[in-house]
This record gives sequence, structure tokens and C-alpha cells, in this order.
Amino acid sequence: MLLRNLIFWLSTKKRVTDAIARRGMRHGFARRFIAGESLGEALAASAELGRAGRRVSLNHLGENLRTAEEAERARDSYIGMVRELDAAGLDGDVSIKLTQLGLDLDRNLCRSLAMEIAAVAAGLGRTIEVDMEGTAYTDATLDIFEALRQRFDNAGLAIQAYLFRSEKDIERLAPLRPKIRLVKGAYREPAKLAIQKKSDVNANYRRLLDRLLDGRFFPAIATHDPAMLDYARQQLAARGFTDSQYEFQMIFGVRRDLQQQLREQGHPLRIYVPFGTEWCPYFMRRLSERPANCWFVLRNLLAESSR
Repeated sequence: MLLRNLIFWLSTKKRVTDAIARRGMRHGFARRFIAGESLGEALAASAELGRAGRRVSLNHLGENLRTAEEAERARDSYIGMVRELDAAGLDGDVSIKLTQLGLDLDRNLCRSLAMEIAAVAAGLGRTIEVDMEGTAYTDATLDIFEALRQRFDNAGLAIQAYLFRSEKDIERLAPLRPKIRLVKGAYREPAKLAIQKKSDVNANYRRLLDRLLDGRFFPAIATHDPAMLDYARQQLAARGFTDSQYEFQMIFGVRRDLQQQLREQGHPLRIYVPFGTEWCPYFMRRLSERPANCWFVLRNLLAESSR
């Protein structure tokens, strides 16, 4: 736990992340979890995943932009990602962060830009997924997502199982019959807002998953936890779900053994494919989630230093 907290704390320190970023992609140890720094690299990784029978969701890393011009460039980037996926014939969508679209600046601007992305994706018969960020943005994200769903049926949303509020948020969204990506949650949130004990988070994940399997949602089951995967597979079978009514989601480079297992069992699987120059804070959060990830990087660093 101390190591995880230290790594997460370091992920918030720009001097540290910049130093790691200067070396990490060049020496390869970040490649396990990051598809690359450019869209071209992300598309190449996505094509490889597609050949292995996996869907993808492109995630252009970075958040909390400072100007309307930056937000508009982010919109253009997302639209470009959708069009490139379509031109390449890949089974994929894009995950959008509302803080990249100016949520800190102007909620109306953010909603408008998100609408433009959803409209282009809908015109191509493709979907988008809205990421859920820290709790400071939860209410605004729900409001904008509801506005999106009222105009377009191709938008999904991530919900974080460790938040106390998530059950009510799911019920709020039920009339929209949306796709919901259920994740455990990767931000550090205070005890008054988020469940702190891992076993309690797991229990809430199962409880929320049961809600998502009640016929009102398209559930995207996003977990690398073998016990949670077992529970989900049992529930899907018991409720008679077909492979067109749900999907599993996992993160690029994480538990590739379980990814292969799910595909061998015939389950639909989407891989969250992160890329971009602002990859280091995301990369360090991935390290903090699982000790094995830390040892993977340490081994690579030690090997590099011995050359």
C-alpha cells in the first residue's frame, strides 16, 4: 500500500513525470501500457488487437486544458480519431475526457464540442465513450452525458464503483438505457466520497453490476480482477445474455493472460488503448494499481542501468 500511494503521489508531480517521460518511451518500459505517442502508433496497435479479435477504444491522454482554442483542437483530434478508425475499418470507438473539451472553462462550450464529436461518430455508425474523471467533475459529466443521450444514442459513460453515489447515478441514467462502463475507480478520493476498503469496493462492484444486468443498460464490464470476471460470467450465463448484449473491457497491456482467456471463451472484449505525449501520469497510475506492474518496470530499469 505504501508503494502504491508513493507512486500515485509521484504521478501528480510534473517534474517527476517529465523526467520519466523523457526516457520511458525511448527505452521501452512504458510500451507495455502505452500504445505510443502518436495516433499512427495507436492505430497500428489497434490493428494488431483487431486481428486478435478485440475491439478498441482510443484514449488520447491529457486533461485540464486551459483555453478554448486548446479545447477546440482536442475536439478536432477526437473527430480525426473517429475518422481514422473508420478509414482503417477497425472495430473501435473513442473515449473522451470532458476536461480536454474545456469543462474547467465553460460547461456550455464543453457540451457543444462533445455534441460535435458524437454527431460525427453517429454519422459514421460509431460510438463514443465518456470517461468519468475526479469527483469534482461528476455532476457536470452526468449533466453533459444526459444531454448527449437525449440527442444521440451512440454515447456511453464510465461509472466508478468505489463512489458511494454511483448506485443513485446509475438509477438516474436508467431511463436513457445507455451503455455503462463499470470500473472500480483510479483516483484518490476522500473517505466521505469513496469506499476505501478493497473488499467493500468489490462488493459494491458486484452490486452495481447486478443493476447493469437487469435489462435497462448495455453493460461494459471493465475489470482485471479474476474473481470479478468469474462473477460476471456466472451472472451473464444465468441471465441468458447473448454476446451482442454486453462486453468486457480491459486496459492495453494489463492482464493479457485474462484478455486471451476471455476471447478463447467467446466473450466480446474491448481494449482501452491509451496514447499521446502526456502519457506519464496515466502510466504511473497504472503502476500504482498492481504491485506486479511496479516490478515489471523496476526489472526494465535495472536491465537498462546494467548496460
